[in-house]
Amino acid sequence: MHVRGVDPRDTTWEQDAATYRAYFWDRSANTSDDYEVTGADVEEVLAWARAKAEETNSAYTLYVRVTDEGKPGLVRLSGVAGDPFA
Repeated sequence: MHVRGVDPRDTTWEQDAATYRAYFWDRSANTSDDYEVTGADVEEVLAWARAKAEETNSAYTLYVRVTDEGKPGLVRLSGVAGDPFA
């Protein structure tokens, strides 16, 4: 982990509401169960994802959905990185 101070003026926008994507990986069946989550903050979504993964005995990856140059994409926040079936 690398930590450095920043100038808060180096960004041009921020958004209070976020859209999250959660993928729950069943490695034994090579399948995923996918959800979009809104109306919650990251701590709530993380708690939900961890509880659901434990309940279903699955791994998970949590992303925040962002738009870059008008194209949607995902930024990983927590969980499995890379191909969960590798």
